[in-house]
Parts: sequence; C-alpha cells; structure tokens
Amino acid sequence: MKKHLFLTLFAVFVFWSEASSAFDLDYVRQHYQKAVHDKALCREMISRLRSGPRNNTQLAYLGALQAIWARHVFNPITKLATFSEGKANIKKAISEAPENAEIRFIRLSIQRNCPGFLGYRDNIGEDREFLMSSQDELSSALLKKMVTELLRQTENA
Repeated sequence: MKKHLFLTLFAVFVFWSEASSAFDLDYVRQHYQKAVHDKALCREMISRLRSGPRNNTQLAYLGALQAIWARHVFNPITKLATFSEGKANIKKAISEAPENAEIRFIRLSIQRNCPGFLGYRDNIGEDREFLMSSQDELSSALLKKMVTELLRQTENA
C-alpha cells in the first residue's frame, strides 16, 4: 500500500514538474529571438506552450511563435493561417491584460518585424510609448534587455 502511494505521488510530482517546466517563461525568453532562425526550436516551443493551460503572457508568446512559424513554412496558405492564428492569440492576451508590459513587448516585436503587406503594424507607436514608460517595472533582467534592444530598433521607425 505504501509503495503504491509512493509511486502515485512520484508520478504526480514528475507530471507536475514537466508541466510547469513547459511554461517556464525564462526558457521562452531566452530562446524567443532564436526561434526566428531555428525551425526546430520554434516548433518545440510552440508545442510546449500548447501542451497545457496558459496565462496571458504565455498565450502571447504562443501567438508570437506561431507568427514566427509562418516564416518556417513553405505553403502560402499555411503561412497566412499560422500568422493569423498567432495574431489572434496575441490580440486575446492583450485584451485580457492590456497593462502587461511583456505582452506589449511581444506584440511590438512581431509588428515591428512582420512584412508590411500583412497589415499588422497598427500598434507600434502605442506599444513603444507604453514600454518606454513602463520598462523600469519589468522584473526580469533578460526581458529588460530585450525591451531596451527593441526600443532602440524602433527609434527611427
């Protein structure tokens, strides 16, 4: 009986550990920019973020990675569908947490780097201003660095 209880608790612990590590924001932040050039990494991160419940920040990263995934696929219809799904996820995350600076960073990074013909550039100025006024509130040093770099890139945009 004790052995069965121990095995059950061990299985729950392993499952919980794997599920929580699937949503480790530090991992996503560290690899976010690399996903643009690394198809396997992008696919892996999308899979990890799809595999369980998400908060709004994770939903925004999922959307951004889906938008990035459109760069990795060949079929134009798949490209547009994937990009549109990502865009919808980012929009939903922002609508549920409009004051979240990380989500605004995610949207700005996608809008700043997506092709103009997709028509997804409406919030660049708004998000840039929001991030400029709230970047000191960010708790992650890595995220602060990424935001600073993106703001520098958008100075003349």
